[in-house]
Amino acid sequence: MTAPDELRIRPARDTDAESLAVIDRLTWSPLHAVTPQAQPPYAPFFDDSHHPQEHLLAELGDRVVGYVRLGRPTQLACNLHVRQIQGLAVLDEERGRGIGRALIRAAVEEARRLGARRLTLRVLGPNTPARELYASEGFAVEGTLPEEWLLDGGYVDDVFMGMRL
Repeated sequence: MTAPDELRIRPARDTDAESLAVIDRLTWSPLHAVTPQAQPPYAPFFDDSHHPQEHLLAELGDRVVGYVRLGRPTQLACNLHVRQIQGLAVLDEERGRGIGRALIRAAVEEARRLGARRLTLRVLGPNTPARELYASEGFAVEGTLPEEWLLDGGYVDDVFMGMRL
């Protein structure tokens, strides 16, 4: 057990699925989501495409407050050297405490541990806070798909960011 204000990043376990699903539902926003907001009955958080070992989670004390999903952008053997941040969420009431930054740094270290040479991500153009956070951690814009998404009646750019490890 950790102290109430002590942040700990650890790998997810099967038993974390419900906590992570709740965080996903509570943090859903059109600022970062291209999929519709989840409605009951909810799909499982972990499934054939998203496994516990692809997730690092943040705990304050014994409470899960955020996670990062570190997946592969493709299943091709020629792309094994690349990992991709495929989700980052921190509970609203815990934002501004460096938890997102800690999760990004942990994802970078985990990608290195897995032998990756590059780490990439995709972020919606209007999500300025996320883009600035990623840039401050060494990610650079590598491309933009203009008006790739139609969300809430407006067209939104899909911004690709990446870094060498």
